Amino acid sequence: MLILRPEITAKMGTFLFDKIIFGPVKSRRLGVSLGINLLPTNKKICNFNCIYCECGWTRDTENKQARLPKREEVFEALEKKLSEMRAKDLKPDVITYAGNGEPTLHPAFPGIIDDSILLRNKYFPDARIAVLSNSTTVSDQRVKEALLKVDMNILKLDSAFDYTVSIHNQPAAKINVRELINNLAGFNGKLIIQTLFLRGTLNGRVIDNTTAEELDAWLKAIEKIKPSEVMIYTISRDTPPEGGELNKVPAKELKEIASRVEKLGIKTQVSS
Repeated sequence: MLILRPEITAKMGTFLFDKIIFGPVKSRRLGVSLGINLLPTNKKICNFNCIYCECGWTRDTENKQARLPKREEVFEALEKKLSEMRAKDLKPDVITYAGNGEPTLHPAFPGIIDDSILLRNKYFPDARIAVLSNSTTVSDQRVKEALLKVDMNILKLDSAFDYTVSIHNQPAAKINVRELINNLAGFNGKLIIQTLFLRGTLNGRVIDNTTAEELDAWLKAIEKIKPSEVMIYTISRDTPPEGGELNKVPAKELKEIASRVEKLGIKTQVSS
């Protein structure tokens, strides 16, 4: 099967997707994934500023004109790509909403999900639809309902502690992780939790969400949320920190963490 590389704008080890549709690409976690970017093609828009983000820093002060694609544009771009792929007998495993930031921030996100389900059913009914989200908008009922319609709503939880989230994810507004965990538990198991483990330093602060204290609290959160699956991974590319260094967590340790999740009766996938 032909795997196409995404067209990107790259800088200092990070990149932005320069089109609405990108790929298909081979994903570590999802297989052959056709990507959809609902954010601008020249700027990252996110309410997180994760220290490991492959799109680089969230810089609201950058003087760039940024326009979100309209719902109609997304529909047309996706239908054109799916039609081309079917004509070439190129089948995606997953149609994935990711891109240059947090996809659920698009104001037409619920309607766009409805459109993607319609198009998926028309062209590749066996393909799954996935959304990669940082979980911060799940308290919005419209967003939650849209996420519950897709096959794989993959929601981030890097730590059960507010302090760690403030370092790893650097949210634009203060995040109450206990409240976030309660919101995730409200999906009644119809969600996948993704967690990125890493170690390092940033501006003199130690970064490590693999300590015994971190893992015990995170596992209690996982037990409460009861997701259908947990995806565990670590950094795989150059990352943007200035004034610090990030280090991968060895595959052996990731597998040990996974074994603890599996003892809870929860399927776990490891990408190292």
